[in-house]
Amino acid sequence: MATDDPLSAGQRAFLHATRRAVLVTIAQDGRPRPIPVCFVLSPDSAVLYTPIDDKPKQAVDARSLARVRDIEANDAVSLLADRWDEDWTHLAWLRVEGRARLLEPGEPPELDDHLGQGEHETAVAALRAKYEQYTAHRLENRPLIRIEIDRTTDWGEIAPDSVYGG
Repeated sequence: MATDDPLSAGQRAFLHATRRAVLVTIAQDGRPRPIPVCFVLSPDSAVLYTPIDDKPKQAVDARSLARVRDIEANDAVSLLADRWDEDWTHLAWLRVEGRARLLEPGEPPELDDHLGQGEHETAVAALRAKYEQYTAHRLENRPLIRIEIDRTTDWGEIAPDSVYGG
């Protein structure tokens, strides 16, 4: 992991344990466009991946989805992960800001997992490991959204012990 990683160890643990987050893109008219997503964090870099999965969508072609059109016009995105608890002393959130783009299947990797797999293939395997539901999806044939994290902001108990209930 690079020394200039914008994520602390606690933030990495928080993201690893979080099952869903809200991705916010910017519509062409300037409005924020939030959408809940599943995601994984690269273990070796400050990069998140969220799939354009097989769940029913308004658009058939992944590239015509609003979030994809937004990213193609303006690659600035935010992702908000949070932890809710009735005991408000356990509340926490983490916002990451970065640059997004589509990562196509078979695209030459920017990141090499040192196992001979491409970046897309590695991200798909990680998504399937985190979310059992994705074993039935054809993620290997679909683009992913790749977010390179530039900046983070957090609030609450983000430390690894609090993420795992310690």
